[in-house]
Amino acid sequence: MTTVGFIGSGSIGGTVARLAVAAGHDVVLSNSRGPETLRGLVTELGDPARAATPAEVAADADLIVVSVPFHAHTKLPAEQLAGKVVLDTDNYYVARDGNVTELDEGKLTSSELEQQHLGSARLVKVFNNIYFQHLRNLARPAGAADRTTLTIAGDDAEAKRVATEFLDSIGYDAYDIGSLADSWRVEPGQPAYGPPYGTPDDQAGTPASADKVRAAVEAAGR
Repeated sequence: MTTVGFIGSGSIGGTVARLAVAAGHDVVLSNSRGPETLRGLVTELGDPARAATPAEVAADADLIVVSVPFHAHTKLPAEQLAGKVVLDTDNYYVARDGNVTELDEGKLTSSELEQQHLGSARLVKVFNNIYFQHLRNLARPAGAADRTTLTIAGDDAEAKRVATEFLDSIGYDAYDIGSLADSWRVEPGQPAYGPPYGTPDDQAGTPASADKVRAAVEAAGR
């Protein structure tokens, strides 16, 4: 049994936590407002869940899901995350995060900047290009004909293996799009950001095969 930690427990983080508990994982949750503000979610999830601080999550969990506004990534507890596999769901939005020159000029991706801050943590980009309601509703058992594929990107092969196994446990296949430098292909504004999984007005979502996701990724352009 894996203990999955969450730094950020909002729409995406909370959804992944629900899927993780349904798959038999323990979860430890945190946000920027303090453990006491997560009482409702912990109660909903039951005995497999508890709340903690971000530093405690980073130290205690086997696998950590980071789901915070991009501008807050510099507050992540890098020391406690050292060596850990970190699933990065974050996206860069200028209107919210302000302008970041390296990102605006395409010199780096948001995940590469986050990796720079985290040092030895092993970052895998995942969950960033799917609407949280679709993520909640498209999970399927292994072997299901309509199982959906999610993208992953990272620089560490073992970390991507761990991410793939976790995705499988919560009801998804994985399509490896390459390195963190390649993760721009699934960032906001690209064909793989949203459309393969349906539209927000249809909360059920649309199952997306590996071929469908691959085609969207390959259609990316700057």
